Amino acid sequence: MKTSSQERTILDKIVEARRESIAHRKRVLPDVALKMAVEKNELPRDFAGALARDGFNVIAELKKASPSKGVLREEYAPADLAAALAGAGAAALSVLTEEEFFLGSLADLKAAKKAASIPILRKDFIVDSWQVWEARAAGADAFLLIVAILSDEALRELLELGRSLKMEPLVEVHSREELGRAIAAGARIIGVNNRDLRDFKVRIETSLELIEAVPDECIAVSESGLRTHEDLARLRSAGFDAFLVGEHLMKETDPAAPLRSLIGTAGAGHTAA
Repeated sequence: MKTSSQERTILDKIVEARRESIAHRKRVLPDVALKMAVEKNELPRDFAGALARDGFNVIAELKKASPSKGVLREEYAPADLAAALAGAGAAALSVLTEEEFFLGSLADLKAAKKAASIPILRKDFIVDSWQVWEARAAGADAFLLIVAILSDEALRELLELGRSLKMEPLVEVHSREELGRAIAAGARIIGVNNRDLRDFKVRIETSLELIEAVPDECIAVSESGLRTHEDLARLRSAGFDAFLVGEHLMKETDPAAPLRSLIGTAGAGHTAA
C-alpha cells in the first residue's frame, strides 16, 4: 500500500501539471477567442434537471485511464461509448479531459456531445476561469469543481462564472469540512467522492456519513465504488439523487450492459438516446 503522503503528491502533481498546461494554452488561445466561440454555441443542456428526475440517475463516465489503475480501456471511442451509454439509460455523461494522467482530451468531449443528446460534464482539474470558458466553448454543459484543490474565493468565483454561462457545476467533496465549504460557497450540485485522496481507498460509507449534512435543496451525487443496483438503491434510500460511475463501466467490453444492471433495467431493452 502506498503512503498517504505519496498519494497526496499524485494530486499535487496533477494540479501542477494542469496549471502549466493552462499557462501555455492561454498564450495560444486567449480569453477573447474563447468568448467569441461561446457566443456561437447553443445553450447548455440542463445538467441539474437531468439529475433531479425521479429514478436512478447515473452519470456515466468516459475515462480511458487513471493514475492508480493505468489504462482502463484500450479500445476507447468516445462517440461510440457516449451513444451506447445514453441508449442504455444514462442521465448524463462525464468525460475526462485531462491529458497527461487520464489520457483524455476536449476532443473526446466534443465527440461525445455530438453522439448523445444528454448533458455532458467536463471532468477535469479546474483551477482557473479560463478553463470554464474553454469548457463552454467546447460544448460542455457542466463542469467539475474539486473543493480540495480550490480556495474558498476561487470556488465561489468559478461557481458564479459557471452560472453566468448557464452551466451549473458539480462540486466534489471528500469530507465534512469540504462539504461545509461547498455549502458556504453556494454549491447546488454536491458530489461526495467515496475515494479518499489520501490513500485511494473507496468506502461507500463516506456518502452515507455525509448525506445528512447535504441541504435538502441541493442535488446530491454519490461518486466512485458503485458496482451494483443494490448500491444505488441503498444510496437513493439515504437521500442521493444521482450516481457517478466510471471504472466499473469502462472495464467492460460492452459498458451499456453493466449500466442497465445498475439502473435496474437489464433485459428491458434500450432507451432512446
